[in-house]
Formats: sequence, structure tokens, C-alpha cells
Amino acid sequence: MGVKEDIKTLLVQSNWTMTELAQEMTKISGKKYSMSNISQKLTRKTLKYEEARLIGDILGHDLKFIKRK
Repeated sequence: MGVKEDIKTLLVQSNWTMTELAQEMTKISGKKYSMSNISQKLTRKTLKYEEARLIGDILGHDLKFIKRK
């Protein structure tokens, strides 16, 4: 599964819409986000790490690197 699918799954599990996520990202960061802007970033695979961390924070998840076995 890719980042786009992961984030969409988290949205569904958290009962959030992409529009609500965009509004919260704008509120927290002060940078303008829209549903289509986030969707395009996910589709084009241009989402920044800091944006992914912000999404995780909003949805109550942490991003972390786990050592492979």
C-alpha cells in the first residue's frame, strides 16, 4: 500500500473527510490547503515529510522509522 492509500484509510478510520483535514491543516500551519491540493499531492507523490507528519498529528498517529529485520 502507498502513502495515498494509507492516508485515505486513516481518514476513514478516524471519520474525517479530506476537506476537514485540509481545513485543520490550514488552521494549524497557517498555509492554505484544500481538498484538491492534498489529493493532487498524494496522487503525484509530492507530499512533503512535514505535511505527512502534520496529517499524522491531526489524525492521532505518529510517523516513525522502524528497523527492518
